[in-house]
Amino acid sequence: MIEHHTSSRRMQALAGGAALAIVFSLAPSAAARPSPRIDLQPIGTYETGQFDESAAEIVAHDPTTQRVFVVNAEKGAVDVLSITDPTNPALDGTLFATGGDVNSVAVREGLLAVAVEAPIAQDPGSVEIYDTATLGLVASVAVGALPDMLTFTPDGSKIVVANEGEPDNYCDAGAGDPEGSISIIDISEGVENVNQDDVATAGFTRFNARADALREAGVRIFGPNATVAQDLEPEYIAVDARSKTAWVSLQENNAFAIVDLDDAVVTDIVPLGFKDHDAAGYGIDASNRDDAIDVANWPVHGMYMPDAIDAYRYENRTYVVSANEGDARDYDCYSEEARIGDLDLDTGIFPDFEYLQAEENLGRLNTTTSFDTIGFDLDGDEYVPLTEPATELYSYGARSFSIWDSSGRLVFDSGDDFERITAATIPDNFNSNNDENDSFDSRSDDKGPEPEGIEIARVYSKTYAFIGLERVGGIMVYDITNPRKPHFVVYVNNRDFTGDAEGGTAGDLGPEGLVYIAPGDSPNGMPLLIVGNEVSGTTTIFQIDGPGNPR
Repeated sequence: MIEHHTSSRRMQALAGGAALAIVFSLAPSAAARPSPRIDLQPIGTYETGQFDESAAEIVAHDPTTQRVFVVNAEKGAVDVLSITDPTNPALDGTLFATGGDVNSVAVREGLLAVAVEAPIAQDPGSVEIYDTATLGLVASVAVGALPDMLTFTPDGSKIVVANEGEPDNYCDAGAGDPEGSISIIDISEGVENVNQDDVATAGFTRFNARADALREAGVRIFGPNATVAQDLEPEYIAVDARSKTAWVSLQENNAFAIVDLDDAVVTDIVPLGFKDHDAAGYGIDASNRDDAIDVANWPVHGMYMPDAIDAYRYENRTYVVSANEGDARDYDCYSEEARIGDLDLDTGIFPDFEYLQAEENLGRLNTTTSFDTIGFDLDGDEYVPLTEPATELYSYGARSFSIWDSSGRLVFDSGDDFERITAATIPDNFNSNNDENDSFDSRSDDKGPEPEGIEIARVYSKTYAFIGLERVGGIMVYDITNPRKPHFVVYVNNRDFTGDAEGGTAGDLGPEGLVYIAPGDSPNGMPLLIVGNEVSGTTTIFQIDGPGNPR
């Protein structure tokens, strides 16, 4: 039995604390009701032996060579793994890009596309294309600043690149803050013929004059002295089945960009809105100082702020699925981060402010100063927000995954499932951190389980979402065949909470990149899920078992 407040704790405070907390066992909600369709079994792991060095991040698979390409940020390169025997993945070589450090990889039909950031990250980066068998360089083109993710379109005609354009700092007005953009590389005439003329850029400069309208709509435009184009930071890309449209997560901005790939133009910027953590089924555990599992309702708005996104079709409509991680801006001379306990709250709206700001309640929850802001003042060498008393409270990420329609309207959100399921499954390690065991509840004040990676696959006649939880670890699996009626299937965590994280005996820590391998492309004829774990530096192969024919 785990204490779970079904009504708002704030209402209890306003009633003088007399309200009775309801206690019940964590039976899954309707959305979280198990569906015994499939299971994940870890069958093989490659270990780099590098702890907390981001030695295994984004992963991609080539079925022709049965190689898995893993971004190893510790090396600034790509580890090439042979999975001919998936129970014993082995290092087959290392690929060092010619232009700099590698951020992302993608594979299609014998080609490996590599996103490479420049030695000075604010300078234009590049995309290098290699032969997956020989590892020979086939083509290289320049793209925007800090290419963070790239993907081939389903028809193989284009490579689409999210150029994040993160600032170096905010110490000088506009300096060191490149524009975010999306590069579209046309490879339809053969990759060996690709040159700079084949690169088109979908930028955001035409939205610069619409900054106030975007803010009013809910897009977070708030970097000191940044234009809209500088402020928007493309993070991840999903492409529709027809290879015509891309959706790009703008994580820090809590928005999607919608891109016409044929015309290389951003057609819309869609704010994602906010999650009401005071609504039933949408609670959070907000404190790391209460020494308890306490998933409760609070007067807080969760900013979805997705990292990875993916897309699929249902009844001839495209839906975008997001892992709602959350991310704050924290740079030299400017940081938006604060704790609710440090804010000046509007006492007319929050008459119970002392209760809310207690450390065991909301006081420890990380929040932002980017709202209720009327400008910035350069105080010495640091920008500080000029703020009025806070009238609303916000938190980073939504601790969930969501499904959106093609216009960016919310169709489904998993609510507080992730915290409820992990509380029931691994209660002694609830909301643990990813770099140490014996860290119970340590992430409750800061994005909780922190969903980051997502992969969608059609297997065993159903469509599933696989979501990686960056902090506590593990993979959440949902049946999303019908986007309006998803069902929780299974939670699998290949982490040993009795092991030594730094000593390499704690299993998988910090899942980031996920890639699905269909049975026809698999080395053992079974559907597989490959997961790169950035903290443990491990790449693990899961076999997906289920009823009947997996094809």
